[in-house]
Amino acid sequence: MKQFLAAAALALGASSAAQAADEVTLQLKWVTQAQFAGYYVAQDKGFYEEEGLDVSILPGGPDIAPTQVIAGGGADVTVEWMPAALAAREKGLELVNIAQPFKSSGMMLTCWKDTGISKPEDLANRTLGVWFFGNEFPFMSWMSQLGIDTGGKGENGVEVLKQGFNVDPLLQRQADCISTMTYNEYWQVIDAGVSPDELITFKYEDQGVATLEDGLYVLEENLEDPAFADKMERFVRASMKGWKYAEENPEEAAEIVLDNDASGAQTEEHQKRMMSEIAKLTAGSNGALDPADYQRTVETLMSGGSAPVITKEPEGAWTHKVTDAALN
Repeated sequence: MKQFLAAAALALGASSAAQAADEVTLQLKWVTQAQFAGYYVAQDKGFYEEEGLDVSILPGGPDIAPTQVIAGGGADVTVEWMPAALAAREKGLELVNIAQPFKSSGMMLTCWKDTGISKPEDLANRTLGVWFFGNEFPFMSWMSQLGIDTGGKGENGVEVLKQGFNVDPLLQRQADCISTMTYNEYWQVIDAGVSPDELITFKYEDQGVATLEDGLYVLEENLEDPAFADKMERFVRASMKGWKYAEENPEEAAEIVLDNDASGAQTEEHQKRMMSEIAKLTAGSNGALDPADYQRTVETLMSGGSAPVITKEPEGAWTHKVTDAALN
């Protein structure tokens, strides 16, 4: 009888613990891939469970805008690039950066070398592929700093080709350059049979116009709720544990991502390569936003000449409250 009661008590305790887990919904910026490995690792390794969290990870896609999802209450926290987040904030959606797992930018422009492009100034009078849906902001700021107009080809102008999320415009010679990420589209070009020697790349990080990518954002009004703030502290702590595990175990992390890819579209080779590149971008970050990186992003976005991405210095767009509690 005592054994039965003990077993029943354990079962009841386990049930209560399961019921007590706080639910968190995370909206990703893009589809399931190694770009988001830290979150899948945290889930797979039980890091979220250890923090009393039940986390649902929602993949993104070409028709999903993270800012719209969180604005509509479809997520508690979202992965977003800071340019899009700050632009949304200026328009009235009060997003707040609570953590910054990515230290460096992976964005770059990849060009055919045989077009004669060898330096950024050579981009004038070219056709350049650019992603939109909020991803165009860093590019527009860069062109403005170079004094290149984005209204059309000319001595001081470029034709902006609205690029899909593929590399076809470059391969088909519809564009002289296209937008790529160091961990994804660049390698799609290489996998298509192009030699690296045939290309020239301009990393935004090297050009001094890099803006912060893949930060964690919540709505300011939600963060004012102590219970929500506590939940985010635990979420960030577990997520960063997942990110550091992924950095140290890239191949295992890639396998975990593949296990979570419901579409079956990802390949082992691509995800392992992507994870090795992603680890370079998260290296050096403990999850806390570096104010200097934030300021550089703001200055880049405000230097857009007659059409800046944001028109004034943001207020309250980031906080260390969550990472201070989660990481110290």
